[in-house]
Amino acid sequence: MGAYLKLGKIISAHGLTGELLLEHTLGKATSLKKVEVLFIEDYKKALLPYFVATTRKKTANAVFITLEGINTRESAQQLVSRAVWIPEELYHQLSSKNAPANLLGYQIVEHEKEIGIISEVIEQPQQLLCKVFIQEQEVLIPLHEDSLLSIDHTAKKVFVQLPDGLLDIYLS
Repeated sequence: MGAYLKLGKIISAHGLTGELLLEHTLGKATSLKKVEVLFIEDYKKALLPYFVATTRKKTANAVFITLEGINTRESAQQLVSRAVWIPEELYHQLSSKNAPANLLGYQIVEHEKEIGIISEVIEQPQQLLCKVFIQEQEVLIPLHEDSLLSIDHTAKKVFVQLPDGLLDIYLS
């Protein structure tokens, strides 16, 4: 899924006409007017295209959307809790520069040693978790005030101080 970034998740069906509430990770309020197609993950992790009929802003991180072919509450309900993806280039056009997903593709570095490239950013209330792969093993690196030292946007590097033994848990 290298050419796509996770925009967010459909959190509910709204009303009786198939409208959906999409929670996004763009880091700023938007109505998603530029988005013509959304890619929604199915149960097999495949991305299926859906054409956007209408959008309207609800909050800073949520948008009401209607999709072509989804015109009943029942059909909309089938898409609830599914991840939504858009092309990487479009994501970067729409997102705030400080949006956590902009760290995708950055290298995690500790003590001048490159650990891995961020493949996914998971937002949690107290911290961000960056998914990297080390020796083909998925590793979650926490980013919060105690572990994040600095970010070099020019070099696309995130400098961290990891808790002792964190990598050993994943790699042993």
